[in-house]
Amino acid sequence: MNEKKEITTHPSTFESIRKVNQHGQDFWSARDLAKILGYSEFRHFIPVIHKAKESCENSGQVIGNHFEDVLEMVPIGSGARREIQDVRLSRYACYLIVQNADPSKPIVALGQTYFAVQTRKQELVEQSGYQKLRTEEEKRIFLRDQLKVHNKRLAGTAKNAGVIEPVDYAIFQDHGYKGLYAGLTAQDIHTRKGLKKGQQISDHMGSTELAANLFRATQTEEKLKRDNVKNKQAANQTHYEVGKKVRKTIEEIGGTMPENLPTAGSIRSIERKIKKTK
Repeated sequence: MNEKKEITTHPSTFESIRKVNQHGQDFWSARDLAKILGYSEFRHFIPVIHKAKESCENSGQVIGNHFEDVLEMVPIGSGARREIQDVRLSRYACYLIVQNADPSKPIVALGQTYFAVQTRKQELVEQSGYQKLRTEEEKRIFLRDQLKVHNKRLAGTAKNAGVIEPVDYAIFQDHGYKGLYAGLTAQDIHTRKGLKKGQQISDHMGSTELAANLFRATQTEEKLKRDNVKNKQAANQTHYEVGKKVRKTIEEIGGTMPENLPTAGSIRSIERKIKKTK
C-alpha cells in the first residue's frame, strides 16, 4: 500500500480521512483514525491495533495485506521535521479496529456500522458473479436473492434470541424497518410505495435500497450473536439500533434515504422476461 497520491475530499467523518495509494487502493492512517475515534494519545490506540491484528490472523487473513507499519515525516515547527510511526490500514483493518475499540465512545458505534457496511459492499463487488453484472435489473435480482438468504439466517438467529412466534417475528422485522426508514413499519413502507395487496416490498426495491436492507440484515444477525441476545425485547431493540446506524451511515456518505428512493418495477416480471429470453 505505497502512497503516491492522497485523496481526502470525501464528505463523511470516515471518508474524509480516506487516502488512496499509487495503485488506486484505499487506506487509512492509524493516527488519523485514532483521533476520529476519540483517543487523546496514539499510545492508547496501539493495543487496539494489536487486537485487530490478532483478529485478522484468526480470520485466516495475512496481516501484512491489511496493516502496513510505516515511518512518516511530520513538521514540528521552524521548518524542522521528525519521524513518527504510523500504520496504513485497509478497509478491513479499520473494520477490525472499530470492533476492538472502546465501545463507550459514540463515534466507535458509528465506525462499526460504517466499516461493516463498506466492507460488506466491497465483498459483494469482489464476488466474481457480481462483477459480471452490468444492468440494474441483474443487480436487483442478485441482491434480492442475497437478502432472501440472509433474512432466513436472521430469522434463525432471532429465534435463538427469543423471537419465536410468527407475530413476534413480524414485530422484530418492523423494528429493523423503523430504524432504517425513520419510524416506518413494513405496512407503512408498503403503502408509501403504492404497492398492492400481496406484493412484496423487496420485489420493488432498487439495487441501492436492497443493499441497505442487506447490510441491516447481516449486521443485525452478527450483533445478536456477538451480544448473545436472549430475549425478544432486546432482539427488537438490537434490530432497531442496527437499522438506525445503517441509516446514519447513509446520511454520513450523502446518500438518499431509503424511504425517498423510487419504487422499482416488479422483480418477478424481470425474472419472467429473463426466463423467456433463455
